[in-house]
Amino acid sequence: MRRLRGGKAAAAVALLCAVAGCTATTGAGGPQETTGGGAALAAVESLPVKGRAPKTGYDRDRFGSPWADTDSNRCGTRDDILRRDLTGVRFGDDRCEVASGTLDPDPYTGRDVTFVRGRSQVDIDHVVALSDAWQKGAGQWDPGKRIAFANDPLNLLAVDAGTNRAKGDGDAATWLPPNRAYRCPYVAAQVAVKKKYGLWVTAAERAAMRRVLSGCPDQELPSGGNPTQAPPRFHAD
Repeated sequence: MRRLRGGKAAAAVALLCAVAGCTATTGAGGPQETTGGGAALAAVESLPVKGRAPKTGYDRDRFGSPWADTDSNRCGTRDDILRRDLTGVRFGDDRCEVASGTLDPDPYTGRDVTFVRGRSQVDIDHVVALSDAWQKGAGQWDPGKRIAFANDPLNLLAVDAGTNRAKGDGDAATWLPPNRAYRCPYVAAQVAVKKKYGLWVTAAERAAMRRVLSGCPDQELPSGGNPTQAPPRFHAD
């Protein structure tokens, strides 16, 4: 087993960058996040408002095989995000498969959570859930855009598994992280993802986004992530 060094400070910077918009790189060809998104509160007003469409036709397979290597760094997306967000990372037999590490802390609860492959207490959350996206525009996309969305680091975060499963496919109107200190970065990330991919919000969702971000008007909008079209070698149902 090999250990990735760098300590808690570097990992904290990487986690902040992933959602709040500085530069964070996960090796050659890995995901990067950059500044320049502007104020998250102002960006809420740019999101179109519509009712939630039916869930008819939704299936996880419509977003391609889980954790496809769309950034072509020869590692699956799940391991890319684990490597980015965990501290004390240990690898298996290659430099891709993350064997263990710690969320220090988990952004959704504020508690430390241990990751051990095969008995994990850590999930990779889609900050904007796939089902929510389907009902707010993604059902009309071509497969390449859905695959890109499902594997975009801008929309992915390693979190406590139990809390993530309690979230389900909730939007900002129905679910926010129990860790109140993380609500502003979380909602800003949802705004950034919906703006990047052209998704709409419901009236209740926009009101919730405004309410949260009004308490942190200087919260920046994250930017970066992967292109909004996956390479043509990837396919979805």
